[in-house]
Amino acid sequence: MLRSGRTAREAMRWTANLLLPPRCVSCGAPLWGETQVCATCWKELVFIEAPLCEVSGVPFPYDPGPGALSGDVLAHRPAYGRARAALQYDQISGRLVSRLKYGDRLETVPLFAKWMVRAGHELLAETDLIVPVPLHRARLFQRRFNQSAEMARAVSRLSGVPCAPELLIRTRATRAQVGLSASARRRNVSGAFALTPGKGEKVDGKRLLLVDDVLTTGATVEACAKRLAAEGALSVDVLTLARVVPQDQAPI
Repeated sequence: MLRSGRTAREAMRWTANLLLPPRCVSCGAPLWGETQVCATCWKELVFIEAPLCEVSGVPFPYDPGPGALSGDVLAHRPAYGRARAALQYDQISGRLVSRLKYGDRLETVPLFAKWMVRAGHELLAETDLIVPVPLHRARLFQRRFNQSAEMARAVSRLSGVPCAPELLIRTRATRAQVGLSASARRRNVSGAFALTPGKGEKVDGKRLLLVDDVLTTGATVEACAKRLAAEGALSVDVLTLARVVPQDQAPI
């Protein structure tokens, strides 16, 4: 009976896909067997692979050996320990992020989480708790969900590392970071995050992994990392779906 029921559901799903095929989350083309992203868009995605800067996670044009750092990291050591991302941020990956954030395409979260677990497997192996970057309550009410929290939960399910979606709160409604310079971004989010009252024991002496959708200048995750470090975190790493990759990131 169980097998018969499963067969019926599969037949119904096949018929529904035939009549109204799912569409690529990036370009909207019909999908025929692909998962969320069509073959054309898949070929355009740029997954970040080694060799990488040990700290920032930006890819290097050649392998300089273990422990190499980029010029940006040597010039400005970030507040977090290490950052990793699944994709380079560009037109295609930007559309994926936008569809999730503003198009309510929550069905993409499991796929994105798989990519993130692959990119961040070294960090996850040394993580005690996953913490998403929070939205202000006004933005959360408007959007109805926090995309970073959804991805954090999915990464937690795949990796087995516990997740604390409500650990950090955004205490003021910062303006959108889009269009701001790096220094303006840092000022915008400075002091904007706090620990939820009564949650100190989840942070003290723990190795934490911040999850966000995109790492641009790093201002937001650095502000979160500073707050968590001030509350006693042993270490804070960062995992995102995509990140901006600056040009000329040769190791030094």
